[in-house]
Amino acid sequence: MLQQIGPVILDLVGTDITQEEREIVQHPSVGGVILFTRNYESPKQLAYLCKAIRETRSTPLLIAVDQEGGRVQRFREGFTRLPSMGAIGQWYDKDQAQALLFAEACAWLMASELLCSGVDMSFAPVLDLNKMPNPAIGDRAFHRDPECIIALAKAWIHGMHTAGMAATGKHFPGHGSVTVDSHAALPLDERNLHDIRQDDLRTFEALMSTHLDAMMPAHIVFSKIDDKPVGFSSYWLQTLLRKHYQFAGMIFSDDLNMHGASPAGDYVDRAKAALFAGCNMVLICNNREGAIHIIEGLQQNYFVDHALFKKMQGKYGLSSDDIKKSPKWQETYRSIMRFIEK
Repeated sequence: MLQQIGPVILDLVGTDITQEEREIVQHPSVGGVILFTRNYESPKQLAYLCKAIRETRSTPLLIAVDQEGGRVQRFREGFTRLPSMGAIGQWYDKDQAQALLFAEACAWLMASELLCSGVDMSFAPVLDLNKMPNPAIGDRAFHRDPECIIALAKAWIHGMHTAGMAATGKHFPGHGSVTVDSHAALPLDERNLHDIRQDDLRTFEALMSTHLDAMMPAHIVFSKIDDKPVGFSSYWLQTLLRKHYQFAGMIFSDDLNMHGASPAGDYVDRAKAALFAGCNMVLICNNREGAIHIIEGLQQNYFVDHALFKKMQGKYGLSSDDIKKSPKWQETYRSIMRFIEK
């Protein structure tokens, strides 16, 4: 009989797992842990932490991080410093063929280094358009042009897959046409669906059927389509994403602690609303009290589909020391250093 896996992904406070956190991670509503810079000292310490997290329970769980590159790279010292996706997009404007090879190489190296330490996945790539002065996106996005993003994202995803890591597109259906940061407020986009499909949504449409393993919706209200933020909208997640586009991968909520999630109510209400709308797993970060409220409030009534969960688990291979001895890692590392030093 398959063991049931809970839908909640939560965080830890430090570089080791505390006794309280061991008990929390064992809760049947928990299905994963997301790591931040505060949880990291070195690749060796990270591998030990991931091992300790997994040993807290007999049921499997996901260990995730945001390791996009540029300003959103949680693990730095001892990991290769990655350029932002926007910097790769700038190179694409000058030399498309080389930029595509470079995007694939960066993603392979990023994923390989994480898998060596026991991390299943990085929530990447960002598929938003870099078209507005938005502090939440900016150079986290590859480009302004959807077609450029599609080309670069295909290369990036191929690199992740080659390493053994699933790819998550974010932030569906696009965070690039609002100026408000959903971490701090609730953005409102008043365009109709036709206009969105002609612009932001094009990147997701092109990649969701054959490339992406998972999706993360945006905390944005598209008022002409639904009055709920996308991550709490059954129209966006079920009618459009599941039925119209026939997307069969995992759907992760964005962080329920963000201000953009607040219209859904208290933390338990937010989690239930996201799961009811169509999310398979929900993230709650930087709020221990909120996380405890959620895992206790769900009352073991929500579980993750095993087939979806299995696809998100990392394919582990070489150790950190061994991967850095490989010719592929060494050549990729040198190419990244040359790019950064330009």
